[in-house]
Amino acid sequence: MGSFQGHALPGTLFLVVGVWHIWSALVRYASNPKSFRVRVWSPVPGYNGKLKYLELYIIAIGAFIDMCIELLYSTHLKFFVDGVLNPSHMNDFEHSGMLLMFFVFGSIALLSEKTRILPLPEGALCLIASAAFSAEYLLFYFHSTTHKGLEGYYHLLLVLLIGLCVLSTITGALLPTSFPVDLCCGIAITLQGLWFYQTAFTLYGPMMPDGCQLKENKVSCHSTDNEVRGLLLANFQLFSLVLGVLIAVVVAYGYAASRFGNSTVRSLYTVQDGLDQD
Repeated sequence: MGSFQGHALPGTLFLVVGVWHIWSALVRYASNPKSFRVRVWSPVPGYNGKLKYLELYIIAIGAFIDMCIELLYSTHLKFFVDGVLNPSHMNDFEHSGMLLMFFVFGSIALLSEKTRILPLPEGALCLIASAAFSAEYLLFYFHSTTHKGLEGYYHLLLVLLIGLCVLSTITGALLPTSFPVDLCCGIAITLQGLWFYQTAFTLYGPMMPDGCQLKENKVSCHSTDNEVRGLLLANFQLFSLVLGVLIAVVVAYGYAASRFGNSTVRSLYTVQDGLDQD
């Protein structure tokens, strides 16, 4: 079934990485639109030491810690029962495999950027990131088919957001100069992190819809009407998150353009103002 902490921890990682991805894309585009390039990760500007690779450390270390929690703590090291994988912890094994992919991506990106052992172009790193998101997509896709009712629906909406991450990272490898693609990737990752939090607060926290409850590690609703209201509430929550993120992106771009924008960006505003006056 899962837990509040089991959704909040990966939600925090995705949210931090997603927000940083959006801001970095906005600043890089505002600074020089003509030289903009898609980046699957963004260095911290002004630092040439370890802080430069802070995002990759967050991905690799965060995924590793979460993987250890799923594989070592949650299973209590009881991996096998009667010579086969412990059926009581198959969910933990699945999550560990997904987190392993993100740990591999972070480690490969660090090796590529910091050493000469594995030099890879940005497009290759985009494809490796898409492989990690694909593993996550498959995990939660089958989760959404095994979980029923309200719980399954929240997982299904998460699958859609993960699918957007897969598509945007693959497209980033194919269109390496596209600002909308890079921005879309950051938005998708941010929404995924927010939806992890929304799922945690709804299914395991104080935002459980009226008429539904978590009982015996399963979400159940008293009637069909209660379940339908819960599904509609989920749609409204997702719409609110999407709208909020888009508004935040517009505001952030306005600030980035005024603070870091070069003459090219300012000329766009000048041309637009002239058209409005005409």
